[in-house]
Amino acid sequence: MIKVTLKDGIVKEFEQGVTAGDVAKSLGAGLYKAACAAQINGAVADLRTPLNEDCELSVLTFDDENGQRAFNHTASHVLAQAVKRLYPDAKLAIGPAIDSGFYYDFDVPAPFTPEQLEEIEEEMKKIVKEALPLERYEMDAPDAVEFFKSKGEIYKAELVEEHASSGEKISFYRQGEFEELCAGPHVPDTGRIKAFKLTSCTGAYWRGDEKNKMLQRIYGTAFPKASQLEEHLARIEEAKKRDHRKLGKELGLFTIMDEGPGFPFFLPKGMLLRNTLIDYWREVHRKYGYVEISSPMILNRALWERSGHWYHYKENMYTTVIDETDFAIKPMNCPGGMLVYKSQPHSYRDLPLRVGELGLVHRHELSGALHGLFRVRCFTQDDAHIFMTWEQMKDEIKNVVKLFDEVYSVFGLSYQIEVSTMPEDHMGDIKDWDFATETLKTAIEEMGKEYVINEGDGAFYGPKLDFHLSDCLGRTWQCGTIQLDMQLPERFELEYIGADNEKHRPVMIHRVVLGSIERFIGVITEHFAGAFPVWLAPVQAKILPIADRHQDACFALQKALEEKGIIRTEVDTRSEKLGYKLREAQLQKIPYMLVVGDKEAEEGTVSVRKRGQGDIGTMTVDEFVKLISAEIASKEIF
Repeated sequence: MIKVTLKDGIVKEFEQGVTAGDVAKSLGAGLYKAACAAQINGAVADLRTPLNEDCELSVLTFDDENGQRAFNHTASHVLAQAVKRLYPDAKLAIGPAIDSGFYYDFDVPAPFTPEQLEEIEEEMKKIVKEALPLERYEMDAPDAVEFFKSKGEIYKAELVEEHASSGEKISFYRQGEFEELCAGPHVPDTGRIKAFKLTSCTGAYWRGDEKNKMLQRIYGTAFPKASQLEEHLARIEEAKKRDHRKLGKELGLFTIMDEGPGFPFFLPKGMLLRNTLIDYWREVHRKYGYVEISSPMILNRALWERSGHWYHYKENMYTTVIDETDFAIKPMNCPGGMLVYKSQPHSYRDLPLRVGELGLVHRHELSGALHGLFRVRCFTQDDAHIFMTWEQMKDEIKNVVKLFDEVYSVFGLSYQIEVSTMPEDHMGDIKDWDFATETLKTAIEEMGKEYVINEGDGAFYGPKLDFHLSDCLGRTWQCGTIQLDMQLPERFELEYIGADNEKHRPVMIHRVVLGSIERFIGVITEHFAGAFPVWLAPVQAKILPIADRHQDACFALQKALEEKGIIRTEVDTRSEKLGYKLREAQLQKIPYMLVVGDKEAEEGTVSVRKRGQGDIGTMTVDEFVKLISAEIASKEIF
């Protein structure tokens, strides 16, 4: 008999060799039916995995991240099997689970059409109905290479050849006639993939390298229940309406032109939004004790060698030669911040020193990875570097988290915290890493916040906290980060004079709250669906004359509002009917529409319509200013 410790701490005894699935079945038919995979002593495995010794066991359902990944991974195998049934000459590449579902890459003569995707879906339904069991087996690497070459599966053969000399066994899964190179885990049979949808087909280079052949990538999503699929598809449709690239064009915020792929142009209204966001950033940072600097955009090779970027990041950097010396356009602000610190001596009385920078950085991204404002080649990083003593570390982490709380709450964004620990390629003493990691954990625990551990995903120079924001559709965005760094201060020989009158090395924090101005604008554009709060809206009020004779009164109203601090207004002088102007203003997501006719012009009042509420009555100018000013000051979201 073996002892199995379950998720809730209960210990049960079973015969040796019992499978994880059998344990799930013994706990209840409902749990077994919902089970996707198992976690055995921390490792994710198939439900068919036998248990031969005492262990800890968790049964993973679709509600668990790893259970969901196993489910989606199986769906990708169902997709590949369906394609091979319909198109036997198609060559298989890779098909992983991803956060939004799954995809599979195929080498086929021509892109799949929408009609073909429908045919593939129908074949997938047949495979699901067959409830084919997924059976794992192993093969020696050389045999696996020959197996795939005999079938003409050149991409699979290439993947296996990388392991052919290591002597390791290659893991396979079989479902019916379909055999696939795969490490797993998977759900027990194809019949569990109840509800799915193929959502799109795009081009994708083999291994993401534009020098390789273009493959066809089919994306899909899958769920245990049809109702879950319907809800997900509804969210996708809503996300399409909120796409910041679409809204950016419709609202006149930004554009990306063929002359500068990955280099966004901000238009007048986009600059109003951007500058308002930056003004708020500066206001918050002054409140939290930061000073602001600006470092050069181009710095010489010696600096980037010293920071390590020249050797580890050069392929992503834009370089040039000036006076026969190599220079690089900065991909990040940190090395310039180190030079600013070194430009003058520091005492322990200066610390902590909080230094912010809105620095324009450039990084070479592959053209296929570019995506609106989310993935660009130049962006403004809202960096800050905090120089401190080891004793100040915990309080400074708390101070940064408080700043994050204040900023994210203004936009109605919640977040989850991830603690990333020491990677294998770390630099520095383990005792320093242990102290820094425990300090990060303790700081957020003392603030009453929860976190998850992302083992081994810290930067090579220190552990970090990543803040994953959730928008109104439940999508997550990684924006804020707090990274402890024990290495750059060493590389740049940063010093301060301590209370003992001796030289000491500071430790530092790298942190961003918005991540990049551009990307954050994309995030909040989708979060608000372009209907920005009044304080942030490029145009806060649209003034609409009922007839041409009311235009002078409208311009007088605009001037009066500007004098009272409501400066972002527009007058619609087009010779169109009022109803048309109102609809246009609504499509432009304007927070307030101010209608002026004979009565309003004569009495010095204005008829006010509010976005989302309609007509809220007639007011004097002072009454309207009081109303909108209160919303701007409170940064109210409505």
